[in-house]
Amino acid sequence: MFGEFLNIIFKSIKLDKSLYTDNKNFGEASIYFAGIIMILDGLAGAVAANTVVKTAIAMSGLTAIITWFIWAIFIFVIGVKLFPDKQTNKIPFKKVLTAVGFAHAPGLLRFFAITPELMIPIIFLTQFWIFAALIISTKQILNLKSNFKSFGIVFLSFLIIAFLSISFVMSRMNALPINQI
Repeated sequence: MFGEFLNIIFKSIKLDKSLYTDNKNFGEASIYFAGIIMILDGLAGAVAANTVVKTAIAMSGLTAIITWFIWAIFIFVIGVKLFPDKQTNKIPFKKVLTAVGFAHAPGLLRFFAITPELMIPIIFLTQFWIFAALIISTKQILNLKSNFKSFGIVFLSFLIIAFLSISFVMSRMNALPINQI
């Protein structure tokens, strides 16, 4: 079981599209593997951020789980409901959720950001790596014919998430006491 989990992580890090085409990777334990990857990804991000700013470890794990669901929902809605290909409409949400979790495995490399000088390069590298893994997973899971369409679905999801995140942060900044100055 642990060997299967490590195999999933290594295939995701290698950007191996066979990870998403082989149905044995989407068995009973797959959703748990994806959840563990997401929690570890959040913890790795917290460890990397702690080299500069103190970050709550538990909050990072919770944020990673919430982010996992949000990414999967947007990819599912945009890719399956709004802009499907012919084979796409039969894809269950659980498969998209699992694939999004698997695609975040490159984020585990953030554990190597042990000094402030390494933090920013490793975070940027792993974020682009995750983005590439999401594009590959979206193409394979949704049976898309075009890499461009897969990129569009992931990029549109990213833009929506970024807009909602920025809106949320800006709304909270108005409540800060510093605005009273």
